[in-house]
Amino acid sequence: MAFEGLSERLQGAISSVGKGGKISEADLRQMMREIRLALLEADVNFKVVKKFVKQVNERALGSDVLKSLSPAQQVVKIVDEELTDLMGGEREPLNMASQPPTVMMMVGLQGAGKTTTVGKLAKYITEELGKKKPLLVAGDVYRPAAVDQLKTIGQQLGFEVYDEGTQVSPVEIAKRALDQAKLNGNQVVIIDTAGRLHVNEELMDELRNIKAAVNPDEILLTVDAMTGQDAVNVADAFNEALDITGVVITKLDGDTRGGAALSIRSIIDKPIKFTGQGEKLDALEPFYPDRMSSRILGMGDMMTLIEKAQKDFDEAEAEKMAGKIKDASFDFNDFVAQMDQVNKMGSIKDIIKMIPGMNKIPGLDEFDVSEKEMLRVKAIVQSMTPYERENPDEISQSRRRRIAKGCGLDLQAVNQLIKQFNQTRQVMSQMSNGKMSGMNKMMKRMQGGQAGGIGGGFPDMGPMMTPEQAAKQKEEKKLRRMLKKKKKR
Repeated sequence: MAFEGLSERLQGAISSVGKGGKISEADLRQMMREIRLALLEADVNFKVVKKFVKQVNERALGSDVLKSLSPAQQVVKIVDEELTDLMGGEREPLNMASQPPTVMMMVGLQGAGKTTTVGKLAKYITEELGKKKPLLVAGDVYRPAAVDQLKTIGQQLGFEVYDEGTQVSPVEIAKRALDQAKLNGNQVVIIDTAGRLHVNEELMDELRNIKAAVNPDEILLTVDAMTGQDAVNVADAFNEALDITGVVITKLDGDTRGGAALSIRSIIDKPIKFTGQGEKLDALEPFYPDRMSSRILGMGDMMTLIEKAQKDFDEAEAEKMAGKIKDASFDFNDFVAQMDQVNKMGSIKDIIKMIPGMNKIPGLDEFDVSEKEMLRVKAIVQSMTPYERENPDEISQSRRRRIAKGCGLDLQAVNQLIKQFNQTRQVMSQMSNGKMSGMNKMMKRMQGGQAGGIGGGFPDMGPMMTPEQAAKQKEEKKLRRMLKKKKKR
């Protein structure tokens, strides 16, 4: 995930000060040096870094940080506010025309993900903004695969795609697509334009001509976060030629340092409107500077988590599930259904990080539930009979052996899953009946490696501990077994 390295470095730099209650100017200088290095290593533009560090330092020295009883908290607040301001301050919504259709141009270099983003954006506009009948326009005539790709995306989403093949001028295609949209009542027109491997005048001239022909309400530049510092130079060049209205940063879920997101707004003074978080056509998130800053500083992102839950969870189903949890009638069918619901929201590791304070739990960075692990759980459950799924307490050892054979796993894996399921069910039942003091008790259980549930229903897949702790525990178990054998003799 982008920002992972930056997040660790910034949190480390800030937490290193104020441990004794107060900090000195020397402590503050050391922290600023660490913050500067962290930002530069994340590929943030050096001019942006210089300005940012100066502003944080001035605010820290000019405030009551040095006299404060909790200087680290004060510094976090200042860094959070400055990071948020650096990325734009507030979320910038899409510019929608007062009279439809709203026309949007997607521009950028080849390989940045423009064509896929056209589909993602159309889906977002339809579902979140309620705009009907988007028209996708295949304006990239130089890459034949782009036209076919857009048609495939349109087919998957059920959206109309306008194309005239690859022998017609992109300017003419854009004009005629707009005429058709007005006749057919399309509320939004999104034009996919050609890209090149690098910025050149021929590309810019064509884009200027399309802009002049259709007068778009939005010109969105798609930049690849993987390109690092070069993304800022690309954004600068496109903005100078077209006066873009916003930026979409793609591949922000990849192994990237994320510096582009922190630099672009400051360099070209144009908002980041969306980020691409994966290949799926629903993997497009509106960009909230304050939420991104909170994630970077390890403070979680509850608003995004709540929005994801509201979007992906069925309310009636959730109420039904809550009742089952309360009276402990939660079964293996519900277990898998809940697992699928959580999986829709993204990787469990990323979801956990959105919960404030969870990054402080030891071993969390080692914890994740892979798709392979989820399939393993499903294989075990699907090897049970309908009766066994609905009556987990009736699964005897002989039944467990049959389940293990049916799914091709060993008996230990089946026993472990059933044990974790029972613990999860017990914890969730206690929480829903008010027998535990909520999150604090749950976090204590998790820190102790016990199974639990997050947000009332994600399955715990094992103890949350570091590899060193796991190795130590394994060695202790082995030693206990040897002692037991000696006693029997």
